[in-house]
Amino acid sequence: ISGYSLVIQARDSGTPPLSSSVTVNVDISDVNDNSPVFTPANYTAVIQENKPVGTSILQLVVTDKDSFHNGPPFTFTILTGNEEEEFTLDPHGILRSAVIFKHMVATEYVLCVQAKDSGRPQQVSHTYVQVRVIEESIHKPTAIPLEIFIVTMEDDFPGGVIGKIHATDQDVYDVLTYTLKSEQKSLFKVNSHDGKIIALGGLDNGKYVLNVSVSDGRFQVPIDVVVHVEQLLQEMLQNTVTIRFENVSPEDFVGLHMHGFRRTLRNAVLSQKQDSLHIISIQPVAGSNQLDMLFAVQMHNSGFYKPAYLIQKLTNARRHLENVIRISAILEKNCSGLDCQEQHCEQSLSIDSHSLMTYSTARISFVCPRFYRNARCMC
Repeated sequence: ISGYSLVIQARDSGTPPLSSSVTVNVDISDVNDNSPVFTPANYTAVIQENKPVGTSILQLVVTDKDSFHNGPPFTFTILTGNEEEEFTLDPHGILRSAVIFKHMVATEYVLCVQAKDSGRPQQVSHTYVQVRVIEESIHKPTAIPLEIFIVTMEDDFPGGVIGKIHATDQDVYDVLTYTLKSEQKSLFKVNSHDGKIIALGGLDNGKYVLNVSVSDGRFQVPIDVVVHVEQLLQEMLQNTVTIRFENVSPEDFVGLHMHGFRRTLRNAVLSQKQDSLHIISIQPVAGSNQLDMLFAVQMHNSGFYKPAYLIQKLTNARRHLENVIRISAILEKNCSGLDCQEQHCEQSLSIDSHSLMTYSTARISFVCPRFYRNARCMC
């Protein structure tokens, strides 16, 4: 406890008694009686041979229970095990290589490291660091090609995470880094550590092929990443039909069913090959394990098919569609809970273009806006 605040009252013996109060603050000054503590108590690290000088090997973590002026900054010193000066230790506790290690020369080093605090008198503690030198990478990284579909309202894409690259390496200790060619950084970014792909705002309609690569420090492998951006027209929202699926998550639908269902759906509802199928959004139904998919069909001459026409087509082809995935319902209107006849129910659909949902799998990512459905009786 660093301090106490006391309220002291003095009262006299008169009639009536009179009193007054005063506040007394008692500050407890710290004595440097705690040594620095390493977490964990001892360390094990690895470094691959042939890594360049200055490669980070380990970050030491030290805490001190004393107050700040008796704790950090800490002074780190390698006491033993570094007689040939193969290692350096910076003021932040980062252990780095000072030579290029060879597995054939030595496979293991054991360092005794001291941490000294800033108090008076100074307190010290010690830890041991075991560093193993392993053979350099012999396997190239492998990465899965990624295809990303983005649906957004016209010229209103806010940006955000749109997918993640999945890469692996058979070399256990390899650390993978991801890079994007500089000329594409005005539209996209790739997190160098975890492979997440970020799109910046204002993407135009069209197809983008990203020049992404993954490296283990020795080998660099290109990754096929294709981004499709489709901008919605307001007219689409007035001609949407909803298919509700049973017992499927958005990620499973995107990764396992979307490609096959899109193909089957095209065969079921397109009257001409030049017609275009637009999947507008997919969204879980709150409080259930169901999933809604919104779509519209554009005629080759730019108009849209009416929902009633599409529902008739879907109803006729329902058995065929369910060979791909189980369908719970085909909805044009959603008037459940309203005591009005179907023809007197009006449904409105609104899209929140700034609230994007990203459903990402290893091979496919689907980014779409959140939608809201309102229904009311017109009788």
